[in-house]
Amino acid sequence: MSTNGAHGLEQQGFRNLKGVRWNLTPSELYEIAIARGEGKLAKDGPLVVLTGEHTGRSASDKFVVRDENTDSQVWWDNNKAMTPAHFDVLYADMMKHAEGRELFAKDLFGGADLSHRLPVRIVTEYAWHSLFVHQLLIRPTADQLKGFNPEFAIIDLPSFEADPARHGCASKTVIAVNFSKKLILIGGTSYAGEMKKSVFTIMNYLLPAKRIMSMHCSANVGKDGKSAIFFGLSGTGKTTLSADASRTLVGDDEHGWSEHGVFNIEGGCYAKVIKLSREAEPEIFSTTERFGTVLENVVMDDATRSLDLDSAKYAENTRAAYPIDFIPNASETGRAGHPKNVIMLTADAFGVLPPIAKLTPSQAMYHFLSGFTAKVAGTEKGLGKEPQPTFSTCFGAPFMPRHPSEYGNLLRDLIGLHQADCWLVNTGWTGGAFGEGSRMPIKATRALLNAALDGSLANAEMRIDPHFRFRVPVSVPGVDTKILNPRDTWADKSAYDAQARKLVAMFRDNFKKFEAHVGKDVLEAAPVLAEAAE
Repeated sequence: MSTNGAHGLEQQGFRNLKGVRWNLTPSELYEIAIARGEGKLAKDGPLVVLTGEHTGRSASDKFVVRDENTDSQVWWDNNKAMTPAHFDVLYADMMKHAEGRELFAKDLFGGADLSHRLPVRIVTEYAWHSLFVHQLLIRPTADQLKGFNPEFAIIDLPSFEADPARHGCASKTVIAVNFSKKLILIGGTSYAGEMKKSVFTIMNYLLPAKRIMSMHCSANVGKDGKSAIFFGLSGTGKTTLSADASRTLVGDDEHGWSEHGVFNIEGGCYAKVIKLSREAEPEIFSTTERFGTVLENVVMDDATRSLDLDSAKYAENTRAAYPIDFIPNASETGRAGHPKNVIMLTADAFGVLPPIAKLTPSQAMYHFLSGFTAKVAGTEKGLGKEPQPTFSTCFGAPFMPRHPSEYGNLLRDLIGLHQADCWLVNTGWTGGAFGEGSRMPIKATRALLNAALDGSLANAEMRIDPHFRFRVPVSVPGVDTKILNPRDTWADKSAYDAQARKLVAMFRDNFKKFEAHVGKDVLEAAPVLAEAAE
């Protein structure tokens, strides 16, 4: 129970608590979580928990306090505002709710760059939540804990229910971010990912002010010391493709790009495990058979304690949370040099985009601000048979407090400064849209990525795509040439042309909101309608 007496929970305003369990080890947290009925022990050692009503983030329940400090800094078109007065009432009510309870406190770091890391304290009501953040963030040494003074605090009380009329929120669930008071309050949800993304939200606010890029991306580094970053929304392969046994994994989800290079914001991984296969993803699969891994909403047989990773009984969004060193080839430092390759992943369910394309810095900024992927039936409630386009700017709009142009300009400047090659990689559909075509073969995707990462693809013969005007390789060793030109994979070429025109129009319509914030070069990087292309 390591804590610094000078910086106890009184610093966060807690009073009259039954007790505080400070910085417990995973083993201690396991014992308490199981004794309390918060989770169950699976056959091979992971802790299996259910998150209840919320099996994913509650984006509509997240608010940022709008005050004199944040008024001009936050992108209010994307972030819901809460008044300082409402936050103060919410805070007072949560402090009152906490009285008489035993809480768990974890002192951790966000950010592996020693010059820019964030000391953060996370206070939780559940033991398994404390285990979750222990595995997901960067764990201080015993010496670092002695003098630990948190800069930000996150207070997570799932049993607290907010009152919209009293607290200025939308429902009984609330995530309230106060950058001025350096405090985030979470109530009414047991989904642990809210804590992880709260740290990311803080870093996304703090780092750009220091000219450091914060990114929703995975990263790895080759034996040559050249790193690569992989942007992508959920389901595009960000975690899978970065966990390459031939390269060192820096991190799977959140990174910064500072004057020193790339650094992981986290100390762990939060991987989707629905239909996870030992054959296709052995490194990630092995984490579901280890003590220390937290499995969210995974189905388990109570008699045998065996897992059914294929079942979506509780949620499609089943997850494993584990420390990054559970991946055999993970970086010990969470740091690497400046990226040589910047990869933007998209799962195009319309079957239009090529499996890989080379982007200019202006095209990279255009596609970064667009943040395109497509969702299909089965991934979210309410989706029909047709693919639904998703444009999440910067590949992480829900976690971006600042205007996207701040992140986009920073990325373009860093790409130019460090002469990184930029690629758009489609892990979606080929030979037709979802329902007719098939998913892009992962072997082809890996072969194309390997060629990009070893530098050979940058010098390959390229054609210019008539719609998107990026460069597409004509042939790559080990890859079916036909797959490189999406139109060639469609039986009905006129159907492809119609689908391409449709997707181009979606891109152009989505980008209208950014046109006033970007330069002429980025505007000219937009795709063109087929008639103009011809």
